[in-house]
Amino acid sequence: MQITVLGCFGPYPPAGGCCSGYLVRAKKTAVLLDCGNGVLSRLRYYLEPWELDAVVVSHLHSDHTADLFILRYALQFARQRQKQGEALPVFAPAEPKEEFVRLSYKEYLQARPARPGESLQIGELEFSFAPGVHAVPANIITVKSGQQKFVYSGDTEYCPQLAQAAAGADLLLCEANFLRSDLENGGRNHLAAFQAAEIAGAAGVKRLVLTHHHPERKPEDALQEAGTVFSHVELAYPGSSYEL
Repeated sequence: MQITVLGCFGPYPPAGGCCSGYLVRAKKTAVLLDCGNGVLSRLRYYLEPWELDAVVVSHLHSDHTADLFILRYALQFARQRQKQGEALPVFAPAEPKEEFVRLSYKEYLQARPARPGESLQIGELEFSFAPGVHAVPANIITVKSGQQKFVYSGDTEYCPQLAQAAAGADLLLCEANFLRSDLENGGRNHLAAFQAAEIAGAAGVKRLVLTHHHPERKPEDALQEAGTVFSHVELAYPGSSYEL
């Protein structure tokens, strides 16, 4: 299994940056995990959007979904030139309902609910979902291929189900939008870097990658904070790739 970072900022990007988006591949299977603004153009360095088998969305905030509304046009173009057959499925939480129904587009994109406790098979990849703690319903996503296990936090506050989902993972891609000082000043809905590191340690993960960097802060600040708690930690950056 290979995970490639397309975008890693939130809730908006810095100059030249992109919001959340990750390409997950195993053998002939390719799945886009989140599709924030700027992700579509980065995806095309690796494959064409009509070559995707599915999109899996952690939650329905625009920094994780915005480029789906541009992706639809690429798929329409592909269908007109007989490059795409069936509608591309988009698996996402079904709430907020008004956001969920917007994901489907004619015969090109089809929204399907992804509920905590459920699992689904997409080619060689098995996906399962656990509930995060966020301003809207959000999924913690586990991806397995054979003996390989990858966990993506999506956006969430500290919660025991993240450590449970991440237990023994080869790679935990975890948001760290906050620092400790943000929590002390009342920050909610996101993890601080030290919390991501504590979860990685408690879960016994092999490798922690911090993502969802705040655009007005140096990502290295999060790396430094997390590194005091967990040693096998690094930063996601556009183009970084991880082989499991």
